[in-house]
Amino acid sequence: MIFMAKPNLSGLLGQVQKMQEQLKKAQEELEAIDVEGSSGGGMVTVFATANREIKRIQIDPEVVDPEEVEMLEDLIVAAVNQALEKA
Repeated sequence: MIFMAKPNLSGLLGQVQKMQEQLKKAQEELEAIDVEGSSGGGMVTVFATANREIKRIQIDPEVVDPEEVEMLEDLIVAAVNQALEKA
């Protein structure tokens, strides 16, 4: 007759809870790390956290031209992507 050991469920539960606490702590630490990306020689700058949350977008007023909206959109996308790469 083969006897199988019963898993220690309380031990497993404790390990899961510890891992959840560690994950939460890591997420909080990522929120505290700031990164930034810019494009157009600093005309558009994006500020984000290391957990990839955009906090703020700064646009140089000289870039705001109603006839150049497409260029501004491209600069914003480039700056966001650069900030997220650093996150």
